[in-house]
Amino acid sequence: MLSEEGLQMRLITSVEDVGKLTTRWKEAGLRISLVPTMGFFHAGHLALMKYAKQHSDRVVVSLFVNPSQFGPNEDFKEYPRDLERDRSLAEKENVDCLFCPEAADMYPEGFQTWVDVNGLAKHLCGASRPGHFRGVATIVTKLFNIVRPDLAVFGQKDFQQLQIIRRIVRDLNFGIEIKGYPIVREADGLAMSSRNKYLNSEERKNALCLFEALKMAEKMVSEGCCSTPRLAHAIERIILARPGTKIDYIFLGDPETLTERETIQDDTLLALAVYVGNTRLIDNTILRPPKDAKGVHHKGKF
Repeated sequence: MLSEEGLQMRLITSVEDVGKLTTRWKEAGLRISLVPTMGFFHAGHLALMKYAKQHSDRVVVSLFVNPSQFGPNEDFKEYPRDLERDRSLAEKENVDCLFCPEAADMYPEGFQTWVDVNGLAKHLCGASRPGHFRGVATIVTKLFNIVRPDLAVFGQKDFQQLQIIRRIVRDLNFGIEIKGYPIVREADGLAMSSRNKYLNSEERKNALCLFEALKMAEKMVSEGCCSTPRLAHAIERIILARPGTKIDYIFLGDPETLTERETIQDDTLLALAVYVGNTRLIDNTILRPPKDAKGVHHKGKF
């Protein structure tokens, strides 16, 4: 697949080289998008690439399995990797550069600077994965400084991550437009994830409990249930009815501040983290409050 310049997609491993490339593009007045990934692409990743291509002149996709966002007992070594497959898929999406740095270049000897987002990172996944968002915030900050994109695209499945990145951009004055792309799902509703590869056939069936719980909660709210404790109890029953499931968290709260709510009066984030077997899966939806007497939804900006 040829890029707009008539050249094949560049695969670059050097931090210096990708910086030189994007500098030339900027000097030519081109708008650059960045799609940060950890690879093992699925249709969700490809949708982010398509979106980035539609909204910019050049697209850089980073592929880096970031060791600093994995805990000591997590799946860093087992995380699925297939560079040749990913390279082929990115080329088909007309990506202009696939940036695949080495860990030693991103975290050189003596590295000691980290980015912490104190408030947002303490909730949800941050509570059960200590240090995870410090690793995410640091690597995304580095990618922003290396690539210097005008736009960066992230999936909304990692909703807390998206909010943390938006906060980094505001607080550190990056001047980068951040776009969240809707969750891409399998035909039966399971949110696409590279970790779905870990599920055996029985676990794959049981993993549908997350989507079923989200849809049930949406229905309950549409019928007038605005009590988050009642919703959480009903969600818990649906999930634990499936064998081999364990709930990490059920969160119902403000989509921007990630603080919990007792009632749903405005748009409310419902986020789930559930172990199916040994695989930890996440999913989320925005619950819209019922219409008032005038037939108007009380909507936020999500």
